[in-house]
Amino acid sequence: MPSPVRVAASAAQRARSLLRTVQYGRPPTCPCHAHPGQHDHSAPAGAGLARRALATPTDPARRKEYAFEMAASAIRFGPGCSSEVGMDLVNLGAKRVCVVTDGTVARLGAMARVVEALEREGLQFVVYAGTVVEPKDSSIREAIAFAKPYDPDAFVAVGGGSVIDTAKLMNLYTCFPAADFLDFVNAPLGRGLPITKPLRPLIAVPTTAGTGSETTGTAIFDLVAAGAKTGIAHRALKPTLGLCDPLNTRTMPAAVHGSSGLDVLCHALESWTAIPYSERTPRPTDPMLRPAYQGANPISDIFALQALRSTVQYLPRAVRDPEDAEAQEQMLLAATLAGVGFGNAGVHLCHGLSYPISSQNPAGYRQPGYAVARPLIPHGVSVAVTAPAVFRFTAPADPGRHLAAAAAFGVDTTNVKAAAAGDVLAEALSAFLVKLGDQPRGLRALGFGREHVDALVEGTLPQRRVLGLAPGLSEDVAEEREQLQGLFEDAMEY
Repeated sequence: MPSPVRVAASAAQRARSLLRTVQYGRPPTCPCHAHPGQHDHSAPAGAGLARRALATPTDPARRKEYAFEMAASAIRFGPGCSSEVGMDLVNLGAKRVCVVTDGTVARLGAMARVVEALEREGLQFVVYAGTVVEPKDSSIREAIAFAKPYDPDAFVAVGGGSVIDTAKLMNLYTCFPAADFLDFVNAPLGRGLPITKPLRPLIAVPTTAGTGSETTGTAIFDLVAAGAKTGIAHRALKPTLGLCDPLNTRTMPAAVHGSSGLDVLCHALESWTAIPYSERTPRPTDPMLRPAYQGANPISDIFALQALRSTVQYLPRAVRDPEDAEAQEQMLLAATLAGVGFGNAGVHLCHGLSYPISSQNPAGYRQPGYAVARPLIPHGVSVAVTAPAVFRFTAPADPGRHLAAAAAFGVDTTNVKAAAAGDVLAEALSAFLVKLGDQPRGLRALGFGREHVDALVEGTLPQRRVLGLAPGLSEDVAEEREQLQGLFEDAMEY
């Protein structure tokens, strides 16, 4: 089995090889470098096309992807950098700004720093503090209704992933004021229309170290009528700039550190183990239609594996000691790295299964340490609770990658057989979660039983955007349903 060092080097080597191929394998000035057969002038006319026709599926929906695309927000990282936001807005030409936050962050130092920076530059702005943790479509609609009449020329989001995602959608529907709410929502729950023009500048100032939303073009919310989480995913949604200021995460309670850090953990693991981009179907007929979530690729691999290693090292410290500034700073950096990784590779089963878990919550579970008045299964908790079962299931598709992930947890994988990769990673994950503390040891601890499995499966099936990246998941709907049932049953306890 390859060691973790060799695996990481292989990812970097593939990225360098790709660049060398583009730069030296074919002259950069050649307009046909992507089609080498067209340079073979000794071949009979049309011979190359005939050979290609035999190798290409006739059904366009079965044609596999051949390219990947990297996109991420500009990122500025450093203690105190959020105080530069006023100058950034002036440099962007903004004059009328909408600042988006929530009722808790509105009283904290992060918000004070942003307001002071805007006032110092003489910018006109309003504050919307009505966002909620784990937003529902109703709270998103209320936020949009606030933004439209004000018609800002720029947005600033100060808060966690829920705040940043809400700001993304306020920006989108302000730019498309006549659109129906479901027009851009991911299919099949929405119409999944592409975003056809640039949005207004959005600067994200994260106050948690988890979602990586400051780097991605994804916004998630509960669609209550469907009983499931969904969202909108498009590169146009990504913030113009993310100001990652470690000073802004110092006020996070230990429980929030834990949950948000588990989101980072699963972002990294899922993007690292997603199907390769070259196995994804269908190949887009237009570059504009290439999804943000593309499958594992040589560049996202580098970000994902480093984020995983950092999370394993620093998350326990951040949870145990909220005053550990180094651990907090490294977790914020890990969240950003994982955001770049999964924002281009995608996530799969942990997130797909998590959406009905957090939205259904049949027993009214409330995570200890969260100061909320309503039942709440935090997003990070809902993704991590199935992780041991998920990676036991996905390991046969690529045992080497799963063993490399296990090695990041400190497991000696030297003599582990490929067939045992899933069990080894599942055990490493379970031990990590138990040691972290205050984590439910399976779905049963959240109030779910076997009687809830069918509803959980029905809430998962619409998550095509992420299920399509899951290794080992059947394309046959009946078989897929059985696999999902098995996953939920296996996740009842760990």
